[in-house]
Amino acid sequence: MKKLIYPMVAMMLIIGSAFTVFKVQDWKIVDAAFVKFDGGDPSGQFGGMKGTISFDPNDLTSSKFDVTIDVATINTGNGMKNTHAKSEKWFDAEKYPIIEFTSSAIAKTADGYETKGTLNMHGVQKEMDIPFTFQDNTFKASFTINRLDYNINTAEPNHGASSFKVEISVPVTK
Repeated sequence: MKKLIYPMVAMMLIIGSAFTVFKVQDWKIVDAAFVKFDGGDPSGQFGGMKGTISFDPNDLTSSKFDVTIDVATINTGNGMKNTHAKSEKWFDAEKYPIIEFTSSAIAKTADGYETKGTLNMHGVQKEMDIPFTFQDNTFKASFTINRLDYNINTAEPNHGASSFKVEISVPVTK
């Protein structure tokens, strides 16, 4: 009987290893990651991106983005505009120090991929779809967002642009 147990255990291990599930690749966001925004005036970028990116193009159902941006890293190229952008009138960096995106699904598209998820900015959470590409260990996305949808400077709706083109470049390493 003992002679049969060892071959059976070995066979089960071999069969079991054929069905081993591989973990989705976790990626580390490098310091060069940025979010660029352009509404004419103002325009600039955010640094300070952190988070968890689990992405495997062959297993999109297990892939996930959970990233944050430090609002205090805003850089418009003008010190006074930076201070103004961090103030209560605009982003209110003291009360709302981060912008966060958490994905709920990722799908393949004709041009790359699309992630659906929740953008939490300035205390407002909205569902949105973000098209993106992944090439040479870099995620890139481009989309438009309306600041008024997130209650950013609603007291002056005509002050500056309300819609901003957002470009994200996230270099990652394994």
